[in-house]
Amino acid sequence: MNTTTQMPALFGQEYQALRESVSELAIKKIAPFAHDVDENSRYPQEAADALQAAGFAAAHVPVEFGGQGADALAAVIIIEEVARVCGAASLIPAVNKLGSVPLMIAGNDGQKQKYLTQLAAGKGFSYCLSESEAGSDAAAMKTKAVKEGDSWVLSGSKKWISNAGVSEFYTVLASTDPSKGAKGITAFIVEKSDAGVSFGAHEKKMGFRGSPTREVYLDKVKINDDRRLGEVGAGFALAMKTLDHTRITIAAQALGIAQGAFDVAKKYAHERQQFGKPIFDFQGIQFMLADMAMQIEAARQLTYAAAIKSERGESDLTFFSAASKCFATDVAMKVTTDAVQILGGYGYVSDYPVERMMRDAKLTQIYEGTNQIQRVVMARNLETLNN
Repeated sequence: MNTTTQMPALFGQEYQALRESVSELAIKKIAPFAHDVDENSRYPQEAADALQAAGFAAAHVPVEFGGQGADALAAVIIIEEVARVCGAASLIPAVNKLGSVPLMIAGNDGQKQKYLTQLAAGKGFSYCLSESEAGSDAAAMKTKAVKEGDSWVLSGSKKWISNAGVSEFYTVLASTDPSKGAKGITAFIVEKSDAGVSFGAHEKKMGFRGSPTREVYLDKVKINDDRRLGEVGAGFALAMKTLDHTRITIAAQALGIAQGAFDVAKKYAHERQQFGKPIFDFQGIQFMLADMAMQIEAARQLTYAAAIKSERGESDLTFFSAASKCFATDVAMKVTTDAVQILGGYGYVSDYPVERMMRDAKLTQIYEGTNQIQRVVMARNLETLNN
């Protein structure tokens, strides 16, 4: 495993130190279990324990709530280095951030104190936006929240929820006034232990098999108004603002997967002998590896730029977050496919991790907004670019 990726000097040595720390943990405590996690479609508990012990499972949580106070770039580096060895494990910090960013943006002090401290202590946080008939068209959701006195009653179901059943807390988007469409959606915090919360069967997936993906059922779940996040009717805007920040974590995940596949392919090309010499000596292989390295570095620079814009809240964040997610995930799909090609027959079997990485890479082009949707988002935000 190549561990020599260097941060550009302008980012500061603290980021390089973080990268080296996460990389060491990933190689020693996560990589040895990655094949078994995928093969048996089991939750990467070893990774969860290691990440939690090191403070990397929810490093973005502010220090005052027990977290590391990691900025957006640091969160990207953590996810990237974990994904380099195990895509499923990288969803632990990624999903924790996705589920809790709405709380960090719109939550009041009491809500933050209650839930962020528990998140930092190891209780996961998932995000419930998609439904069976509301994927890219998220505003078409059918889940409803009806006001009853000082309480709300939530009914409906959420589809494709990462780490469902493992996480203790869920940010749920529900329609509080269907007549208003997107402006009638409100965000709530639902707890796993709430009466009426249940989970569907585990989805049988092509990739990311170690991360549970299940439906979340809400059967007349009654919660107090203090579980509402932000203003009534402001939930959809909050959801979109959240994705501006968290699409970048998917770019980081794709970046790590691509780098991991490249590492394996490059090493293999130097070791594999054909026609009396390493296959790296053939120009066809050299050009493939050169293109892979070039594409990964381009994706890395765009992803890091988007992370910095996220931290600063810059006006062109929406464009850059969509661009980083779209570009990095397309690169991951191309790089992992080429890695399988370089390994030939060995790339197609599970003796080597590149076939797993290729399967994992495919999902990054789909979730948190398909790459077709990302191109729509970019096109609508061209005027915000600070050129």
